[in-house]
Amino acid sequence: MADVLPLVEARLRSALGEPDARAGVTFLGTDRIEVLRFQDIGQEAVVVRYATLGMSAQPMSDPTAALADPVKGPRAELILSVRAGLADTDKVLRPLAVLAASPQVEGVIVAPGASLDVGEPLWPGAPFTSVLVAESGGLVEDLELHEPLDPVRFLPLLPMTPNEAAWKRVHGAQALQERWLTNGTDLRDASRTSVPLD
Repeated sequence: MADVLPLVEARLRSALGEPDARAGVTFLGTDRIEVLRFQDIGQEAVVVRYATLGMSAQPMSDPTAALADPVKGPRAELILSVRAGLADTDKVLRPLAVLAASPQVEGVIVAPGASLDVGEPLWPGAPFTSVLVAESGGLVEDLELHEPLDPVRFLPLLPMTPNEAAWKRVHGAQALQERWLTNGTDLRDASRTSVPLD
């Protein structure tokens, strides 16, 4: 079902513009995952968006199922947005590709509210090793596919500090997002500190 990917890329381009860079990563036993970089030059600052392309080629399947369904199942791509110039965020390409390959490699279903951990800084010097998966439908609209295929959801990734990730495990994703909102946290700040959690 690789013919899903041209539709996905077209949706990304219509929502985010033309990518100014792309890189591909292939892991043993998985399909190629590409990461596209888009620059959003706003009035205040340049925001760089990294979007995966390839994760949605196959549906994610329940790890407890005896056989993976080749057609039915949720499909998604991941989007990370950060302010440009604060860090070498282009090094996030490989960690992003690792996260996008995780449904194929580890048999996990990536869904809103989930935590994904790469076990190392997302980019050199980053205060984040994990991300919170947010709800789709904001930046890039879901892509409806022909029946019986599930739509492709474009899931934003919100970087979490280790303290935030630990707090989220106890209190839940909704509580952490409310804490960020209450404190006016700029989730696109590549060098931000942890939100107050006491």
